[in-house]
Amino acid sequence: MQQATDPVTREVIKNALMSIADTMALTVVRTARSAVIKHGMDFSTSLFNAEGQQVAQGLTLPPHLGSMAPALEGVMNAFGDDVQPGDIFANNDPYEGASHLPDIFLFKPIFKNDVLMAWSCCIGHQTDIGGRVAGGNACDNTEIYQEGLIIPPIKLYDKGELNQAVWRILEKNVRVPEKVLGDVQSLLAAVRLGERDLLRLVDDYGLEELKSYMTDILDTTERLTRAEIALLPQGEWEFTDYIDNDGIDPQPIAIHAKVKIEGGEIFVDFEGTSPQAKGSINPNFAYTKSNVYAVMKCLIDPAIQSNSGFFRPFNITAPEGCFVNPQHPAPVAARGLAGFRICHTIFGAMAQAMPGKVPAAWGGGEIGVSWGGYDSNRKAWVYLEFANDGPRGGGPNLDGADGLAAPILNMANTPIESIESEQPLLIERYGFVPDTGGAGKYRGGLGIEREFRLLAEDATFQLRSDRTDFRPWGVQGGKPGTPTENYLNPGTDREEKLPGKTLRQLKKGDLYRVVQAGAGGYGDPLERDMHAVADDVEQEKLTVEYVRREYGVVVDPDTFTLDVPATEKLRAEMKTANT
Repeated sequence: MQQATDPVTREVIKNALMSIADTMALTVVRTARSAVIKHGMDFSTSLFNAEGQQVAQGLTLPPHLGSMAPALEGVMNAFGDDVQPGDIFANNDPYEGASHLPDIFLFKPIFKNDVLMAWSCCIGHQTDIGGRVAGGNACDNTEIYQEGLIIPPIKLYDKGELNQAVWRILEKNVRVPEKVLGDVQSLLAAVRLGERDLLRLVDDYGLEELKSYMTDILDTTERLTRAEIALLPQGEWEFTDYIDNDGIDPQPIAIHAKVKIEGGEIFVDFEGTSPQAKGSINPNFAYTKSNVYAVMKCLIDPAIQSNSGFFRPFNITAPEGCFVNPQHPAPVAARGLAGFRICHTIFGAMAQAMPGKVPAAWGGGEIGVSWGGYDSNRKAWVYLEFANDGPRGGGPNLDGADGLAAPILNMANTPIESIESEQPLLIERYGFVPDTGGAGKYRGGLGIEREFRLLAEDATFQLRSDRTDFRPWGVQGGKPGTPTENYLNPGTDREEKLPGKTLRQLKKGDLYRVVQAGAGGYGDPLERDMHAVADDVEQEKLTVEYVRREYGVVVDPDTFTLDVPATEKLRAEMKTANT
């Protein structure tokens, strides 16, 4: 029988658990080796109760919100009662609960007086996981076996002893073992620290009382979530968004969702979504559900905790074999792109349910690039980057932010200094691109361009991008953002516009340029404050020609002075033409 609890103590313990998860995350930032984890922040931390229910997540990556519990479930199913003090489990198999092969999950069971009371968890995206293409994120794999080393639920540590065979297999199957093993050691430090701090909490409150409060925290989160959902508009809404292609089949991929809100429950059905793709951009179903959770977390009280109690009001279904619920051995390495589009689809449905509340689609942020090669001593180098500084969509009362990660993403960009000091790459250009945000009463954020010059003799270059054919959508009359553009050696006689999914061999001196998609706009562009438009021109965010065409605003090209009478006349003419 559960012990009686009081709300004050519950709140203290809840915040203590969250603090432990955050401290685990800080440990990773301070000790990780790779840019993708240390600077890009592509990792997460959490704590679970003995039954595998997530009770706290660190302030890390929202799309990992629902990804960790299925991976732990895979471990628990594989080992049953064979869980001992000192054990640490690893798992990266997407078909045993994990996400995709580059994400290695570590789980440490936490015991008190020989009683299993909890688990600590850390997940980190590795720079390389072996496979046919450096970086483990290629789009054109056709089965999971091409994507790298599969680690089924396994004991990395058995009663405190490192499994040397597993460690050596990992070391010999990745191109940059010093980075990968260094990052795994960082994750190990985090789960051990989580164990230490949680045991201190047990000393403060006692084992049975802490277990009782963990259960109470989950139940309270469920009640609060259901109450928030009940306040949302009730009914059904549908939306379809598209991925340009998978890099193999040129046909677009439709993601269709029907969202139903009924009382304190949310039903999301992906019936009507395209079949699973040939290429590696499929998301496994656990990742699909995790992105649905991340969207809805943005639309309710942000104070509600991210734990398994939050998941309970959701009923998410998808046909087996469709794009968002692929079946083995479908490849899933580049599934991050699909996660973005799933979120766009759910936001698109909720924009209908909550008009005036949901912003337009963000742009950029969907670009994953990797380089891999060997130096003169035949030592491998690999650089992996996700463009995490994309623009946000225009909102109900403000412009979309320029250069800020998507609302469901807490990742950061990699500093130029880090890139250039560790890899044979030179960043020649990095900045905003004028006229890229979708026009609107509140404009979309500007796309960002970045240019990489290869300094090594040669390298394998891999690109995963999208939003070339299907631009970020606008809301309430706002215009869509501009498309993604990728170029090789721009401005030369060797200039080439690259497909959104590309695998190429590059030579020394080759220059890659990416222009991220601009974000969608919100509201009628002709209702935008003309002075705000003129300010954008003065700041070189928009050009004189563009604002005249899209906003009906007349600005002197020499002085950037706003011509109010001419603007009022032009806008009146444009409004008449639009009716």
